[in-house]
Amino acid sequence: MKAKGGFTLVEILIVVVILGILAAIVIPQFTEASTEAKTSSLMTDLQTLRSQIELYKVQHNDTPPTFADFVDQMTGTTDIAGATTGSDYGPYLQKVPTNQFNDKSALDNTGTAGDGVGGWEYDASDGSIHADDSAAHALL
Repeated sequence: MKAKGGFTLVEILIVVVILGILAAIVIPQFTEASTEAKTSSLMTDLQTLRSQIELYKVQHNDTPPTFADFVDQMTGTTDIAGATTGSDYGPYLQKVPTNQFNDKSALDNTGTAGDGVGGWEYDASDGSIHADDSAAHALL
């Protein structure tokens, strides 16, 4: 009588252990890729915001958007004085982007970039804008 072929318990355990080791190596790399993608998106959003604020300043006699009217001035049309009732300039953005790390798109002007109050820390005196989710991202 011929014995039926198959895998022994030891062979199956070895395969399971090898798969576990491979999974332990691969899974952390996917986690890092997700963080890198969010950081890349954050940098792209910052570049877009900064370039559009700069364009606004060029078209409005070197005056940056005000904090109170930032969204209206950047997403609507304005006159040379920055009044949102005008239709000479803009829109500069379709909408204010969301910070990928804290899911906020609101502006903050507390003067402390990285405190997490808003999605973006905006200084209307010079038109500078930074990420507001962490101290590390505030330096970008």
